[in-house]
Amino acid sequence: MSVLLADAAVKVARNGWRVSEPPPPYGVPLPQSATIRRVVANNPGPMTGNGTNSWLVEHTGGCVVIDPGSATSAHLDALVDAASGRPVTHIILTHTHHDHLDGARPLGLRLGVPVCGFHASAEPEFTPDIGLHDGDEIAGLRVVHTPGHASDHICLETGDGIILTGDHVMGWSTTMIPPAPHGSVRQFLASMDRLRSRHARLLLPAHGPAITRVEECIDGLMAHRQAREESILALLPTTPRTLDEIVDSMYHNLRPGLRRAAQLNLHAHLEKLEHDGRVHHHDGRWMKIFP
Repeated sequence: MSVLLADAAVKVARNGWRVSEPPPPYGVPLPQSATIRRVVANNPGPMTGNGTNSWLVEHTGGCVVIDPGSATSAHLDALVDAASGRPVTHIILTHTHHDHLDGARPLGLRLGVPVCGFHASAEPEFTPDIGLHDGDEIAGLRVVHTPGHASDHICLETGDGIILTGDHVMGWSTTMIPPAPHGSVRQFLASMDRLRSRHARLLLPAHGPAITRVEECIDGLMAHRQAREESILALLPTTPRTLDEIVDSMYHNLRPGLRRAAQLNLHAHLEKLEHDGRVHHHDGRWMKIFP
């Protein structure tokens, strides 16, 4: 399966792991290889970048749709058209955040196919028709459980070294990690180690362009998390403070709509630091533990 460098506008930043692209056309099948196509949902935003990538991956029995994303009729029509007459056999979710989940049931009902996802759904109102476990194989893809961004997050690995990474690894941005029980920095880093050990040749994320510099991207994202942890420790007040007070002291000029994400990320990092014995938490307030 050879990768087609169809989008020459993809740019790699000087740090070696960030990649960006101009807004791609919505509702148009974009070929990634001879058997993989991308349809970008028209749901751009600060947390979704240019929009959610819905991937269509062919296999011997037809094709699967990964992360239908938007429930708009235009996007669902585009996914059906992108199948190019091949039967869609499964819909697979990398996780149950709504920019991935919303189109799944409508598309499943329209096509009469099961919606598949991790067996322990993090969304109380969603139960997959087929519950997937780590190591399962479905439609030619191997399931790799990668908690961190979400407790029910999975990646999907092809037989020839491509991993569809959902939100776990993205090249355009770092991933938002919420606190327990929904997320975990410790689990995120362990999942990153696991993905790195698989030596993939290409990563296909749910937002942004394909990632060709796989190890550089993974190493860069892990280094970013470690640097973030050290900066939190360096800036953490010496007296107990609430999360809101710490966010105010650490983040300046936050873009509208990103404060909640910043608070969740900070909370998740503080949980890890508490587990590591470097931060103390009591009665809703946090402070640094001095050696």
